[in-house]
Amino acid sequence: MKLQKVWWLLLFSFILILAACSNDEETSPNSSADSSAETDAGKDSATENTSSEGGELVIEVLSEAVELDPHGSNDVPSSNVQRNIFETLVVRNFDTGEIEPLLAESWEYLDDLTLQLKLRQGVKFHDGTDFNAEAVKVNLDRLLDPNIASPRLSNFEPIKEVVVVDDYTVQIKTEEPYGPLLFALTHPGGNMMSPAVIEEDYKRMESGGEARAYGNENPIGTGFLKLEKWTPGQEIRLVKNTEYWGDQVAYDSAVFKTVPESATRAADLEAGYAHIIDPVQPTEVPLVEGFAQVVKQPSVSISYLGFNTEKAPFDNPKVRQAISKALDREAILKGVYDGFGVQAFGPLSPMVWGYNEEVAKQDTNIDEAKKLLEEAGFPDGFKTTIWTNDNPQRQQIAIILQETLKQLNIQVEIEVMEWGAYLERTSKGDHDMFMLGWAPSTGDADGALYPLFHTSDIGNNNRTRYSNKELDELLEVGRIETDETIRMDIYKQAQDIIINEAPAAFIHHQAYLTGYANSVSGFSIDATGIYQIQNVKISQ
Repeated sequence: MKLQKVWWLLLFSFILILAACSNDEETSPNSSADSSAETDAGKDSATENTSSEGGELVIEVLSEAVELDPHGSNDVPSSNVQRNIFETLVVRNFDTGEIEPLLAESWEYLDDLTLQLKLRQGVKFHDGTDFNAEAVKVNLDRLLDPNIASPRLSNFEPIKEVVVVDDYTVQIKTEEPYGPLLFALTHPGGNMMSPAVIEEDYKRMESGGEARAYGNENPIGTGFLKLEKWTPGQEIRLVKNTEYWGDQVAYDSAVFKTVPESATRAADLEAGYAHIIDPVQPTEVPLVEGFAQVVKQPSVSISYLGFNTEKAPFDNPKVRQAISKALDREAILKGVYDGFGVQAFGPLSPMVWGYNEEVAKQDTNIDEAKKLLEEAGFPDGFKTTIWTNDNPQRQQIAIILQETLKQLNIQVEIEVMEWGAYLERTSKGDHDMFMLGWAPSTGDADGALYPLFHTSDIGNNNRTRYSNKELDELLEVGRIETDETIRMDIYKQAQDIIINEAPAAFIHHQAYLTGYANSVSGFSIDATGIYQIQNVKISQ
């Protein structure tokens, strides 16, 4: 088995060298350190295919979670772990578009400003604390507390007050009508954490401790798995919650291993050391399909090149427009992604409510790009930097941009950073240009545009640091408008501003490529990139 693994590593390395020579590169746009240890699950997968219970589900991922406190870091790798530990009041079914019950069994609007929810009874947090209306209030009050500084706040800002009616009835009141409220409650920021953990976190803050630090170390929710151990840089191990209120998972534990090398992840899947790997690089898909399955999930995500609009020369819209027009989206989609995904001409995926075919589109035209740069006062170009994280596809796009922008006499230096450091530094505004993606968990234009482009989110999710009063007003009105026709027009106007002002150059809407072993059943990934492992079974 070990010889076979070495053979695969050599084979993948050779193939990737060939791919580089043909300008057909491996990479992946979302979501870092040792993975080769043999596990019982790895040995089991090589045996006869018979149904069984128990065992360990091994998931190898590119990037490690940044934070496990549900009111913390707003990134996909963190959400993918949190999703199994915590639960939200309601969930969105991306197949039907409907909101479905989870910790809340039913709900109704008492008026335009008051949503009342009836909660599931008999649910306990992992520490034995009861889940009830008071727990909901404590969680949402904490999320809204500026001292907590939650990067997930923007979807919940319209909430004015949370009222406990009785033990299992809670009301959420907003300042003004907030159409996307139920969708917001499906966001990972709406995960429910033990009130005992929240109380202790506040106590430590009062003694000078950092906000969310205790919550990050003690992520206690109501989910079907609970944290056993986090070894930073290596793995996060979750175990079955035997007191879970719903159906028990079929395995005993799930481990998220950080494995930055794509070839290693693929080799581990083939050898049986891993059951699920993410991402599979586009160039690897045919190879991985030779011994495993590959999910190709269309997504609500957007990948983009962002500009720091507070820094010269990117404070000039014509400079941003010029670079956007130099971006060859079709070539990137074919050359970097092997055609997986869809070109992006604006900020919304066709899968997001509010997408409109009639909006203006960012296009590619190198002659117009040169003219715009000359009009901006930079006929001889300038020197700048592109930042990206430890993601091979983003790195490859950065290299392509580096070469492309030479046509505009723009000299680009590329800087690559570890995922957590990358998020921290881009939020501070230290960058010039940067590569990133965004997957609006709500599936609504509000969740896609407000966090990325509203002035209030500068220093958080608004890493372009873009501020436009007219756009702010549209995004604010879009939240409170209840007529869908009017709301659609509002978001069309908002998209037109964003596309024309170009605080970001939009690249593509990703197809999530995730590999899983033939021994695994019940696995899927949703349109926001979150793994669905609750119903997974491992055959032996």
